[in-house]
Amino acid sequence: MKADVTTDPALACPIGPVVDIVFSRWTTPILWSLHTHGRQRFVELERRITKITPKVLTQRLRQLERDGLVVRTYHPEVPPRVEYEISKLGRSLAPLFAHLADWSAGHLDEVERARHTYDNA
Repeated sequence: MKADVTTDPALACPIGPVVDIVFSRWTTPILWSLHTHGRQRFVELERRITKITPKVLTQRLRQLERDGLVVRTYHPEVPPRVEYEISKLGRSLAPLFAHLADWSAGHLDEVERARHTYDNA
């Protein structure tokens, strides 16, 4: 059976897979932090991204590394040192994040007003 837009969500919305990768919980703050602050150790990321648990941060970093958006560098020292940085592929998302930041600055007030109007109707 051939997939079409009525049976395959990826065909109905071609950006769906990208949204799943980039906008899953904690991915955006991790990428933003690495893009903004450069190469960081696990503890630095943990300090910058408050409320994320070490377990979840580890899981997200592994997934981002698997997706090619983050590079993990292991330094065999005593004690061992591990650093994370955004990859070239991850940096290619910068224009998308810049557009979203601009949209956020220009429209979040409107969203809040719409929510308030809706909730009080």
